[in-house]
Amino acid sequence: MFETPGSVGQDDPNRPQLPPRPRSGTSRRTVAGLAVLGLVVGGVGGFAAGRGTAPSGSGESLRTVTIGVTDADQDYWTTFKQLARDNGIRIKTVNFQDYTQANPALAQGQLDLNLFQHLVFLANYNVSSHQSLTPIGSTYVVPLSLYSSKYQKLQQIPAGGKVAIPNDPTNQARALLVLQSAGLLKLKNGGNVLSTPADIDKSASKVSVTPVDAAQTVTSLSSVDGAVVNNNFALDGKLDPSKALFSDDPKSAQSEPYINVIVARAQDKDNPTYAEVVKLYQDPRVQKQVIAESKGTSVSVVKPAADLQKILAGLQKTVEASS
Repeated sequence: MFETPGSVGQDDPNRPQLPPRPRSGTSRRTVAGLAVLGLVVGGVGGFAAGRGTAPSGSGESLRTVTIGVTDADQDYWTTFKQLARDNGIRIKTVNFQDYTQANPALAQGQLDLNLFQHLVFLANYNVSSHQSLTPIGSTYVVPLSLYSSKYQKLQQIPAGGKVAIPNDPTNQARALLVLQSAGLLKLKNGGNVLSTPADIDKSASKVSVTPVDAAQTVTSLSSVDGAVVNNNFALDGKLDPSKALFSDDPKSAQSEPYINVIVARAQDKDNPTYAEVVKLYQDPRVQKQVIAESKGTSVSVVKPAADLQKILAGLQKTVEASS
């Protein structure tokens, strides 16, 4: 969904940013199609997906499922793997440092599933790569929040104030929607997941925005009236999430595009073993650790696969229309 969200390619705002994980414009071209960077840990070509079969020569009856992730060092994976083994499933994780490779590896059959992205990221990838990867389970949403070092309440931000926002396409559009929900600005036609500062209705807005590198949003707080800061940078910068002036609501329709998901190839969307994997990931024992490792910032989401697929289809239409 771990990696440091927004930290890859910080020198280039047009490079795609990894969707926020719980730890913890630009033109309107698709985010996933902007760059393909580097190599993956372990080498994608060096493994093959198990597709729910027992390990060859292992003498075990376990079904093996290979999952591409970006956070294999997190403690909750130990709990998840043990729970899966108790239910007859062997989970193999392949850890990626370059998140642009996890979807191609899945599309090419080198993984069974991946778990690192939200629906907007997946929609951009599918459209730009002409693929049909499909969400089969939801995991969590990480709220995006507005902070200030000058004010303690949202209402104190002055007319004409300046707010720093991340300058990468995915986080920038979401930040603009957050500020609109907070009543600080208005986007033409209501905005969407591809909005840029050019879409701001300046005459109807209370504040202006200053796009900066996502990693610089915390340090910019001293020179602006507020900043929309990604979860990971807020935690690294010792910001207290409970003191954010405003956050988007993880349970609202506006947050649906940012639901992190477990993804399969379209032909495998009804695989019963993969459906078991989703249920095991959503087990309270796993979710308790996921939330704890995020210091309480992530919010678990359980949505039917059909609902996720419907949301994805709508997002892909939005991306296609703007391409």
